[in-house]
Amino acid sequence: MRVKKIISDYIVPIVIAFILAMLIRQFIFYKVVVPTASMSPTIQVNDQLIVTKVYNRNSLKRGDIVVFNSKELNEELIKRLIGLPNDTISITESGKVYVNGKLSDQPYVVYNGGKGGTYKVPAGEYFFMGDNRVNSLDSRYWKNSYIQWSDIKGKARFIVYPFNRIGLLK
Repeated sequence: MRVKKIISDYIVPIVIAFILAMLIRQFIFYKVVVPTASMSPTIQVNDQLIVTKVYNRNSLKRGDIVVFNSKELNEELIKRLIGLPNDTISITESGKVYVNGKLSDQPYVVYNGGKGGTYKVPAGEYFFMGDNRVNSLDSRYWKNSYIQWSDIKGKARFIVYPFNRIGLLK
């Protein structure tokens, strides 16, 4: 009788909580730690972020901060979405970004610079840049400048640590 009570009072709730935690991480959201300064000042090195899974291509918008898998670098990266499928991205030597011929307002960029050029984003693929443009290994520098839809993992939504930086990402 005592063993049944222990199982029903302690073991079952722990197992249920564990299963729920695994399901939430697999299908809803997860946490990442930022390893580089490529998104500074928006995101700092060692910031911990909550990332929501992305299941619908239409939910991705220019300016979103996205977590994706880079097959070329064989690692998970966090960058800002600049180009959607079929966009033409032009970056001047001074760092101004034009999307389909229109100057893109990017108030989050403080450290501008780096490689310029023109990029035609293929259907089903995306173009990314870091906010710290002079210190970001992003689409401008990769052999294949684009990330496929299947490699996109989620949108970074909140900074949860350090506590003095807690808040929504913009």
